[in-house]
Amino acid sequence: MKLFYRESGKGEPLIILHGLYGSSDNWVSIAKELEPFYRVINVDQRNHGQSPHNKEHSYTDLANDLLELLDELGLEKAILLGHSMGGKAAMQLTVIHPERVSSLIVVDIAPWSHIGSNERSTQIVAEHQHIIMGLMSIPVKSLTSRNQADEILSEWVKVEYVRQFLIKNLKRNQDGSFTWKLNLFAISSNLVNLMSGIETNSQSPSCNIKTLFIKGELSGYIPKNSEDDLKKIFTNSEIITIKDSGHWVHAEKPKEFLNAVLTFLRL
Repeated sequence: MKLFYRESGKGEPLIILHGLYGSSDNWVSIAKELEPFYRVINVDQRNHGQSPHNKEHSYTDLANDLLELLDELGLEKAILLGHSMGGKAAMQLTVIHPERVSSLIVVDIAPWSHIGSNERSTQIVAEHQHIIMGLMSIPVKSLTSRNQADEILSEWVKVEYVRQFLIKNLKRNQDGSFTWKLNLFAISSNLVNLMSGIETNSQSPSCNIKTLFIKGELSGYIPKNSEDDLKKIFTNSEIITIKDSGHWVHAEKPKEFLNAVLTFLRL
């Protein structure tokens, strides 16, 4: 699949992969901070942003899209920086094609499944199901404003900044009507795939690519004391925690986030 991307800067290529319900728009400010040092390729993944829609949406699909992008750009390898869904996509490519990855940064997500693994994981799956139901409850064909969408979504999503993040996926057409940038049907029908873990190579289940995991202190996506388990797959990895931040670490603590990224890449 030919993905939409924004490119800026010069130097070693660094590909940014957003999370579920996100897009390259969410990473523009971070990309601007990185472009003095790297050739930044800020991607919309399938079924998001300006990239094509497709009924298939697994981490294998996302990794294959990324591999196709590397080939399209003529890149032998690149640094991968992925948040949440994008982090799993980046991990999936790294374990299958480590020769295409120079280093890996994974933001607030672990490589294993969220389905039935523990109470917090079950809660995370339920939260996403609730969000999707809320988004689907918005009557986009008769919608007159984003404020109206926000009012409807507030019955499902109580946190205002999360609603504003989600509503960014509404696109206003020239005639004033609205459509979704997101492929909600594909995301809903593939939610089990998206909550699942990455697939490792059975003959070589571990990977020695230099890897940084960035965890939000207040987030439950990477359980506490996970370093040993992460090293079973990513043997050359480290984990750092950004204090007082949740799942959207890069948006909540951008200075601390950028410092962690640049320190890791310059070592």
